[in-house]
Amino acid sequence: METIWFIVIGILFGGYAVLDGFDLGVGAIYLLVARGEVERQQVRNSIGPVWDGNEVWLVAAGGTLFFAFPKAYAAGFSAFYLAFFLILWLLILRGLALELRGQLENTLWHTFWDVVFSFASLALAGLLGVALGNLLRGIPLRGSGGVVLPLWTNFLPGPQAGLLDWYTMLVGGLAVVVSILQGANYLVLKVDGEVMRRSRLIARRSWLLLMPLVFLVLVMTPWVQPVLKAHFTAQPVGLMIPLLTIALLVGQFIFMRRKSDFWAFVVSSLLTLSLLASAFFGQFPNLVLSAVDPANSLTIYNAATSEYGLRLGLVWFSIGFVLMLAYVGFMYRSFWGKVTTKSQEQDY
Repeated sequence: METIWFIVIGILFGGYAVLDGFDLGVGAIYLLVARGEVERQQVRNSIGPVWDGNEVWLVAAGGTLFFAFPKAYAAGFSAFYLAFFLILWLLILRGLALELRGQLENTLWHTFWDVVFSFASLALAGLLGVALGNLLRGIPLRGSGGVVLPLWTNFLPGPQAGLLDWYTMLVGGLAVVVSILQGANYLVLKVDGEVMRRSRLIARRSWLLLMPLVFLVLVMTPWVQPVLKAHFTAQPVGLMIPLLTIALLVGQFIFMRRKSDFWAFVVSSLLTLSLLASAFFGQFPNLVLSAVDPANSLTIYNAATSEYGLRLGLVWFSIGFVLMLAYVGFMYRSFWGKVTTKSQEQDY
């Protein structure tokens, strides 16, 4: 039952990474692809109906983690207290930028919120990647279970590391580039005109940057965290996931070259999922790795709630998850199609 809930949490975080990943990417390149007011409205309208719904996946993942593995949830909030507040503020700033921009007809007002929106999107993608890097590297979790990470110490991975070191920043950079690729592919699929042309160019350039970053993360992760290396060695079938990631990178190039916009977006989404799947496979059955002593790590077995609770919760979760999927499907189906410069949709 614990394994099922581990997979469920992985699915929820994967859904968030794909869906909110593309609108974070759209925000990150917003000032680059949209040059005038008409084009910027076109970009905002492309994500306007869906951006807040995409964030529900993060809330659902956090709530599910709290229910199924409360000890891991508590340790995570303790360790990443500062990071979670930064994430919360960035989420708030993105929402404020989209909602308040159109409340005043003033060029300076519009420019200010445009910059806030783009900065918050870029920083949020990077910070979420840094958080993932911390989970892969491990945190100084001791027997008491409580730890508070500083923002940085000496920028070196290890028992005394902070939130930021060279490895977590590397993973954060990878998350930013993946989001930009995802967002650019989404805009190519969703808009037309000059915005589509610029987005296609950014997608190609981000792919060139993504290749060495993926290679570095795949090589350095087993060196930084031997536990992950040991798991892949013990279960060689898991090596199929990194190989799939490489195949998807090649497929991404092929579909972008052929201008197969729909499949380029699908492959970039699968690429995001494959990177996360590699992380989750390497972590299993650990939820929070200890950089001090692997014996102090929180696993799906020592951090789980009661067996009865897990079984009962699975019933109610299944009902809620089906309803959420139905809503997401209806939402995206309702706003399917391109957003053109002539669209007279609501300004978000």
